[in-house]
Amino acid sequence: MAESEKRGKAVSDGRSRAVSDGRSRAVTDALTVGGFRLGALAARALPGLAAAALATPIGFGASTTNRDGRAMIERHLRRANPTLEGLALRRAVQEAFDSYARYWIESFRLPTLNKRVVDAGLKVSGYEYVADGLDKGHGVILALPHLGGWEWAGRWLTLRGTKITVVVERLDPPELFDWFVKLRSQLGMTVVALGPDAGKAVLGALKRNEVVCLLSDRDLDGRGVEVDFFGERTTLPAGPATLGIRTGAPILPTAVYFTPRYNGHFGLVRPPLDTTRSGSLRDDVVKVTQQLARELELLITRAPQQWHMFQPNWPSDPGYGDNRG
Repeated sequence: MAESEKRGKAVSDGRSRAVSDGRSRAVTDALTVGGFRLGALAARALPGLAAAALATPIGFGASTTNRDGRAMIERHLRRANPTLEGLALRRAVQEAFDSYARYWIESFRLPTLNKRVVDAGLKVSGYEYVADGLDKGHGVILALPHLGGWEWAGRWLTLRGTKITVVVERLDPPELFDWFVKLRSQLGMTVVALGPDAGKAVLGALKRNEVVCLLSDRDLDGRGVEVDFFGERTTLPAGPATLGIRTGAPILPTAVYFTPRYNGHFGLVRPPLDTTRSGSLRDDVVKVTQQLARELELLITRAPQQWHMFQPNWPSDPGYGDNRG
């Protein structure tokens, strides 16, 4: 075969593989989106107790088929509670998967639940910090870990007439992200995708005296500030500290825990972080973010088995940095 023919065949083969890969990706994306939609329909169609009962078998199935996820959550659980080992550690790992399954089932069902059910399902300690912040008119920043059932509390706030803006990670495929945006919009939340335009949108929300929810225990874009978190150096997002310093909005470390009772949740709002200026903006952002790291440790250690951190989060974690920046 002539050299030119070989090159032509290679190009043709490459195009064929690209077309095949594209079709395979399209099928996978369609199945992913369809799976979430079907899950939402099933969760809403079933009686509440029956839907809630699915969390344990779904969590068990997810844990047994996700060896890497089990290994990673085990690492994080031992950071939060170094005494965990043996059977207690294995049980805590399984509880983390069960908790994550409960999170999704509840999220799917939330748009169909009325105010009475949502109100009855949440007890809050520290809400006065939220009310005081809104009274001052600069908005409020809720800095949360990936823990428990925070969306229940978000729905609780919107049903009380509070405007909420949430910043979320973009998902692939885009159709799945759009579906999640619609789901959270049904809960009364304004959804902002993490990216170059997020800062402007959040500043606007704070100027309108809204509550802004920021998941703050994972530095998604790799451009955060270095802090000590659970005894090891890593980076956390600079957004909460930067926004709080620049706008005067209080930064309130917050977590929403599942309780054993059906539809039960406990929300804990901590006092505002100290954002008093004492140096350069960069130095102050680092100082406030380190405060936040300490508060997140406190919130997570109350129920580490509800911490939905299945991704690498410290430089020593396998795979850290693969999907950052």
